[in-house]
Amino acid sequence: MFKKNILLGLFGIAYIGALSAQTPITKGMIIKQSVTIQSGVYRLSSDSLQAPVIIIEGNGITVDFNGATLWGSTDRTTPDTYYGLGILIKKGSNVTIKNLKARGFQVALLAENVENLQILDSDFSYNYRQRLYSMRDREDFSDWLSYHQNDKDEWLRYGAGLYLKNCNKATVKGIRVSGGQNGLMLSGCNDGLFYNNTIQFNSGIGIGLYRSNRNRVMHNQLDWNVRGYSHGFYSRGQDSAGILLYEQSNNNTIAYNSATHCGDGLFLWAGQSTMDTGEGGCNNNLIFGNDFSYAPTNGIEVTFSSNRIVNNRITDCTYGIWGGYSYNTVIADNNISNNRYGIAIEHGQDNSIDQNAFYKNDIAIKLWQRDEQPQDWDYAQKRDVESKNYRIRRNAFSRDSVLFHIANTFNVEIVNENLFADFKKFFVAEAPNEALLIKDNNLLRPGALGDAPDTMRTMNAYYDRAPRQGFAATRRDSTSASFALATLPDGIKAVAGYEAGKQNIILTEWGPYNFSYPLLWLDQVEGEVYTFRVLGPAGASWRVRSRRGINTLSTESGTIPAVITVHTDPNESILMLQLEYRGRAFVNEMGDSVQAGISVPFRYYEYRKPIEWQVRWYAYDGTTDPLKNYDAFQDLQKATPLHQAQTTKLAYAWWGKPAETVPADQFATFAEATIDVAPGQYRIRLSSDDGIKLFLDGQLLLNRWNVHEPTTDEVVVELNGKHRLQIEHFDQAGLSVLDFRMEQIR
Repeated sequence: MFKKNILLGLFGIAYIGALSAQTPITKGMIIKQSVTIQSGVYRLSSDSLQAPVIIIEGNGITVDFNGATLWGSTDRTTPDTYYGLGILIKKGSNVTIKNLKARGFQVALLAENVENLQILDSDFSYNYRQRLYSMRDREDFSDWLSYHQNDKDEWLRYGAGLYLKNCNKATVKGIRVSGGQNGLMLSGCNDGLFYNNTIQFNSGIGIGLYRSNRNRVMHNQLDWNVRGYSHGFYSRGQDSAGILLYEQSNNNTIAYNSATHCGDGLFLWAGQSTMDTGEGGCNNNLIFGNDFSYAPTNGIEVTFSSNRIVNNRITDCTYGIWGGYSYNTVIADNNISNNRYGIAIEHGQDNSIDQNAFYKNDIAIKLWQRDEQPQDWDYAQKRDVESKNYRIRRNAFSRDSVLFHIANTFNVEIVNENLFADFKKFFVAEAPNEALLIKDNNLLRPGALGDAPDTMRTMNAYYDRAPRQGFAATRRDSTSASFALATLPDGIKAVAGYEAGKQNIILTEWGPYNFSYPLLWLDQVEGEVYTFRVLGPAGASWRVRSRRGINTLSTESGTIPAVITVHTDPNESILMLQLEYRGRAFVNEMGDSVQAGISVPFRYYEYRKPIEWQVRWYAYDGTTDPLKNYDAFQDLQKATPLHQAQTTKLAYAWWGKPAETVPADQFATFAEATIDVAPGQYRIRLSSDDGIKLFLDGQLLLNRWNVHEPTTDEVVVELNGKHRLQIEHFDQAGLSVLDFRMEQIR
């Protein structure tokens, strides 16, 4: 992508040579010498990623944008429709970009093959982001991200504030990216320095690395880069992350960052090439001194690789550290607390867990191996993936429910003055463990070890068994508490800066809420009683402007923050509560500034009319294949279904069989319902994997009749009175999704 012949195809566009002190931006301009841009707002759209608004090329160039704003996609109103490229920096060296604001693009700035690039003190907020279809009580699988391939720049489909490709020795400092999907994405970039940046409240990735080595990612504020979370309902993350390391990204330093409230704080995966060959990985990365707390999924995920994880804070995640298939990995001096699992590693080898502080985790350390390996994982077929050779020493455990859950793992040493206090259960093992050694530890308060006596002396005697010969020679030396990594001389102290806790991860259809604009958020539902939080700039006033489907409210005006309790009317199909905000100035969800004192409406809306669905399942084969013999596939409905059900919530996601009598793959789903609705305009959204057809009164309304990943389609229709809905769906293999939603919009 962005090859030389494409760029030179911009024939006839004059370039800017000797530039004046204050140069205005014009569409298609090419900058080849240093220049200061005339400040102002430039509304200039790019036609595509191949036709940027501005091209910068050459050596030794400084472009000072002087606070100018480059604003693209001026004909679009929603960020999922933003398109085009703001700035392309191509082939050159020693190029500096500073004091720029760029918004409204699919990609705000892209640089390719630029040595010693510097991007300083610039703002790339409010560029492309997908609409999220997951709801408060209902996850939509079409929201999941996929970053597995990027050798052909597949990551660009998700947009970015900045995308750097093959840019060695780059420096990115003091930038801001918010209200987008991805912040700073690096592909094939080596020996760079990325620090003091604020990349927060985006719905995908804060900083991502692909085949990028020896970089320093330090002192960045990367909080609330998240999707796929609803407090009390689902905690998925959907592969969002504060920091992403993918596909042979080695020897990087990830230090002193705050990446809290992200899907994963740090997500590291060896890459598809490693999975296919068993070779390589994302290895020898140092993850030091970061805060990865409040992740819906993993504070740190490191898989199929060898790394050092030292001196990090990891609090209130599902998994503090998920280390599947990690080997020769050091986990030392970390503060790991209040997680469901402190450290969980399947099929790990030769790992050291030293001098960490575990506090109030449900399970402090879990080590295990599965009975069988996935047949499509060549990695597991080409390598020894036995779970073995752990050294656990000098850790402090306090108030964890279960200290160790270890199963089918060989050569584990729990030795050298581990400190155990106030635990409920010391050890769980549903499968035998060979050569387990527990010795020379300290017990401050008696715990329990199955039916065995609860003294440390008895534990040591019970588990004092010699490890297999050669264990000491294969394991890697640990990093001790004396290890230190210097901060950068001008590095900021990165902190989240907002009220901590997963209850404060609030996701709208456009991504994570940033606490700066008025929002009415549904917090709890108990029968017909709804409790809302009124959020936004503190101290601003609000009042009820209009309502529908509500019998009583606890209060009708107040200041932010506030709580409103509502008793709803169960006979109304629409629940709507609209408030009016007055207060200080703010920037809204789309990045637009709103002046102080302006009356601003904001609301909660829910369409509550139930739909009674009749659902039937069948199996299909080669003779009734939906793609090869559609008529025969439809005729399946004439037979007795393998399973049938009635539901008012057509919201299915099957990882296996929809029912015991239905196969996990190659099955058909037919659903139908009759609705009786008030006259108006309605939006229908239908998520699917694989094929779907939606019929309204016998007419085809939505058609995605192919094999595809979870995808959401929508249509707006005029309805009045009784109508018949019919859905045809097939699953070929793997995950299957069928999810229908309808709401009245006018």
